[in-house]
Amino acid sequence: MNTTILTIYVLMWPVMSALVLLVLARGVWKDFRKAQRKGEHLV
Repeated sequence: MNTTILTIYVLMWPVMSALVLLVLARGVWKDFRKAQRKGEHLV
């Protein structure tokens, strides 16, 4: 297998994981701000 292709394949997973983490964090942040505006607890 070509080394460049293998390197890209291996490095793609941390990038995808970081994107998923950012999407989840953004959702939690939006829920936190919404609860704070309403004067409610997040949990």
